[in-house]
Amino acid sequence: MSPERFQRIQSVLATRQPDLTVCMEEVHKPNNVSAIIRTADAVGVHKVHAVWPKEDMRVLSHTSAGARNWVELETHDTMVNAMATLKSQGMQVVATHLSDSAIDFRDVDYTKPTAIILGGEKNGITAEALSLADQDIIIPMVGMVQSLNVSVASALILYEAQRQRQAVGMYDRTTTQLPEAVVHRILFERGHPVLAKVARRKGLPYPPLDEHGQIVADEPWWQTMQAIEPKKRQPKRN
Repeated sequence: MSPERFQRIQSVLATRQPDLTVCMEEVHKPNNVSAIIRTADAVGVHKVHAVWPKEDMRVLSHTSAGARNWVELETHDTMVNAMATLKSQGMQVVATHLSDSAIDFRDVDYTKPTAIILGGEKNGITAEALSLADQDIIIPMVGMVQSLNVSVASALILYEAQRQRQAVGMYDRTTTQLPEAVVHRILFERGHPVLAKVARRKGLPYPPLDEHGQIVADEPWWQTMQAIEPKKRQPKRN
């Protein structure tokens, strides 16, 4: 890893907003999942959540490979589980839904810890999710069409959140708000992807990195990394 790349990754991590996220409730089209994750990365979201109760929907976690390298994805079997996780982190939960109590999405204070629920393409947000949200929000529209694509809606809301946070200096930090262990894992895996893959396969911890992003490891670690792994026996065919 070059010193320039090391510094670039550190700069990106310093702007990450661990208390801002989205929760996709059965958003099932890969292009939408990809676009939402890409936008999340662009505005500094560290982790997004998804409720995918059907096993075959979990393959969507592999979409948007580029952005997925930088945005973590946590999946949940139910909205109840997802909301329990988010509210345990002290987040206000807003849901995109047209209701009598809904407010303009720009009237929300996104400088507070915030999770944004995005409904699926076919059925929108479920009644269960709405009952767990703190506030319904709407994106005002004056055309004939009364709804936006879920990825477009997420982009509008996330960039409003970014605007508000930028105005109060929440992106002007020089050090990251992420846990030290998380930062080290990201720096190692993104700076030394091949070695990280081997280390995970061999069950080795990631060694420290110096101020230039280079690996600082003892001789036994390197010897284990370089050791030839025994080939797995292929099952005999009858």
